[in-house]
Amino acid sequence: MADETIKTRVIDILARQAVLEPDDVTMDQSLDDLGIDSLGLVESIFAIEEAFDIQVPYNANEPEASDFDISSVRAIVEAVEQLVRDQKG
Repeated sequence: MADETIKTRVIDILARQAVLEPDDVTMDQSLDDLGIDSLGLVESIFAIEEAFDIQVPYNANEPEASDFDISSVRAIVEAVEQLVRDQKG
């Protein structure tokens, strides 16, 4: 799967969760900027896992202990790209 496709799909998932158009989501926005709360984040992670058939190392009970960077849209896209690459082995 091409990285651009991953980026587009992740942005689509986050935009849908934020009730925004994908064109309104920029790579530098945080989840707070998008209005995505902790429940929305968990729902987004489930959607990402389903879309890419990956396991996201994120624990909602201990987000600070997670290896999954959620600091920005860019960080999430890059983390998903890495998980997809790792899965391909």
